Amino acid sequence: MPKMKPLIKTSLPGPRARKMIARDKSVLSPSFTRPYPLVIEKGQGAWITDPDGNIFLDFTAGIAVTTTGHSHPKVVRAIVKQAQKFLHMSGTDFYYEPQVALAERLADLAPGRFKKRVFFTNSGAETVEAAFKLARYKTGRERMIAFFGAFHGRTMGALSLTGSKVKQKAHFGSLVPGVTHVDYPNPFRSSAQNSGVYHDTVDYIEHTLFKKTVPPEEVAAVIVEPIQGEGGYIVPPEDFHPRLRALTKKHGILLIADEVQSGMGRTGRMFAMEHWKVEPDIITAAKGIASGLPLGALIARADLMEWEPGSHGTTFGGNPVACAAALATLDLLEGGLLKNAEATGRYLKENLQALYKKHPTIGDVRGIGLMLGIEIVRDRTKLEPAPDLRDAIIEGCFRRGLLLLGCGESSIRFSPPLVVRRREADIALEIIDASIKTMNRKKRTD
Repeated sequence: MPKMKPLIKTSLPGPRARKMIARDKSVLSPSFTRPYPLVIEKGQGAWITDPDGNIFLDFTAGIAVTTTGHSHPKVVRAIVKQAQKFLHMSGTDFYYEPQVALAERLADLAPGRFKKRVFFTNSGAETVEAAFKLARYKTGRERMIAFFGAFHGRTMGALSLTGSKVKQKAHFGSLVPGVTHVDYPNPFRSSAQNSGVYHDTVDYIEHTLFKKTVPPEEVAAVIVEPIQGEGGYIVPPEDFHPRLRALTKKHGILLIADEVQSGMGRTGRMFAMEHWKVEPDIITAAKGIASGLPLGALIARADLMEWEPGSHGTTFGGNPVACAAALATLDLLEGGLLKNAEATGRYLKENLQALYKKHPTIGDVRGIGLMLGIEIVRDRTKLEPAPDLRDAIIEGCFRRGLLLLGCGESSIRFSPPLVVRRREADIALEIIDASIKTMNRKKRTD
C-alpha cells in the first residue's frame, strides 16, 4: 500500500458529506451516537476517504472491528470466493465447511486445556445473550455477577449485565432479574481518590457480597471483561483475574470472559485473558473476528455446551461468508498481525507516555497492545475527569485528519486496525499532540 497521510481539502463536513448526513437524519434512528460528522466512502488499511476527498487516519477500526484493516485484499478474496459458492444456508438446520472449519480453529486457539465447542452468532450482544442462557441452563442457577463500567450489549439480557451508563437503561422498564454489579478494580481512579489504595473487588465479593446479600450457591456465572472497553480501557491489577478465577472455582461458579472488544489479537495475544494465564469456562468473541462482517462466537467447555437441540439457535449466526472472512482474518493474525499489534502497540504506548510527561492534561496512559487509552483530566494534582476537554481533543484530531473515539468518563481510546505501522502511529501522535496544544491555548484565552 502506498504511503498515505491525512489530507483535509474542505470544511468538515464537506458539501457531499453534508448531503449524506441530511439524508441520514431524515430516515435513520436518532439513537445513534455520532461524536463528529464523518462520512466514509471508502477505506484501505488504516485509512478512510470521505465523499469530498478528505483522507483520515483511522484509529477507531469501527470500534475495534476491522482487525485486518479496511478491505484487506485477502479477506475480500475469501469473501468473494465463498459468495460465488453460496451466500447462506442456516447452520441451525444444515452443515457446511466454513462453519465447521472456523469452530475447529477457534476451539484450538482459545485458552483452556480442555475440549471446547462453539456457538456462532451475529454480534457481541447476541453472544453475551447466549452465554447468559448457557450459564443458567447448565448450572440451574439464576444469579449473575457483573461489573460497574462494563459494556456487554444492548439487548435485554446483555443490557441487564451492562453497567456502563444509566442512559443505556433508562425508559426500558424491568430487565432480567438476579444481576448484581460490583466495582471493577481501577488502579488509576482509586489512586486518585484513595492515595494509591485500590478497592479489593475479589475480597468484597467473597467476604461481603457472599455473606450478606448474594448466596454463592445461587450464582451461575461471573462475567468480566479482561480489559474494560467502554468503561475506559481499564487494565486491572495483575492479580485480579487469577484471584477471580480461583474464587469462582471455589464456589462452582462459571467464569465468562467477555472478549468482544479485547479479543482477536487486539492486545497482541489472540485473547486478552492469555496475559494473565487464566482459562475461562466461557468466552464471548465478536467485533474483530471477521474484519468487518457480522459474526460472533461463544466458545465454551465442551461439557458445558451440552444443551438439548432447540434450546438455542440462530438463523444467520455462522453465515458462510462471514466464516470465510473470519478464517482469512485468523490466517493474517497468525501470519504476523499478532506480533505487529504487540510491537506497534508497545511503540505507541511508549510515545503516549512521552506525551503524558509533556501535557498535564493527560492523567494516565494505560492498555496492552493496540488497546490503549489515555485519561484526560482538568488538573493532574487532583486527577479530576474532564470529559469536555476530552471531546475537544477528539474533535481537534478529526479536524486534522485523525479518527478517535472516547470511552469511560474522560478517556480517549486508541484501537487502530492491527495492520497499523510505526509511521502511522507517528502521524497519530503528532496530531493528538497538536490537538492538545490547541485546546490548552484555548483554555488560557477563555
